[in-house]
Amino acid sequence: MNIDPVLFTIGSRPIYWYGVMMALGFLAALAHWHILGRKTGLDTAFTGDLLVWLMVAGVVGARVAYVVANLDYFRSAPGEIIRIDQGGLIYYGGFLGAGAALVLYSRWHGRSLSATTDLVVTALPLGHAFGRVGCFLNGCCGGRPAPADALAACGLPRYPVQLYEAAFNLALYALLFWFCRAPARRRPGRVLALYLLVYPA
Repeated sequence: MNIDPVLFTIGSRPIYWYGVMMALGFLAALAHWHILGRKTGLDTAFTGDLLVWLMVAGVVGARVAYVVANLDYFRSAPGEIIRIDQGGLIYYGGFLGAGAALVLYSRWHGRSLSATTDLVVTALPLGHAFGRVGCFLNGCCGGRPAPADALAACGLPRYPVQLYEAAFNLALYALLFWFCRAPARRRPGRVLALYLLVYPA
């Protein structure tokens, strides 16, 4: 099954599924923060500005990690470093970049870092699920080659692990949302701890 990674074009400019799904992921996270933020005393201005900080720092961090992991290629094609519209982001780099921005933003506004982190982390797997669907539509990050019988059944050259991870992230989002809404079961920082325990597995 071949999926065109280009959703549509504006003039001669292609608009890729990957970028669209990333944007939808950020918007879904923002909507979640607005809803949950109202219940924890955070206004929409705070969560909206927070999204911008995390989005920029996360994309930069994810791209830097990808460039470092593929340094031989980018040494010969430095102009491609900024072409994030074609994909090429590593999640853990984005996680670290956004984490650094979160620390700075929380201190700047005098907010509790652990409480703000818990809010942010609840939406992280939701946005990540959109990103993984974007990977599938972009044709990248596939799994190992599927056996012949699986190929005959679904026509895929590789296991669609991007969709498996998207489904897992949605389940993790539901778990974190439930845990965050159960004050008797949590203390500041425990939502982050739960995420760090479950996601790497």
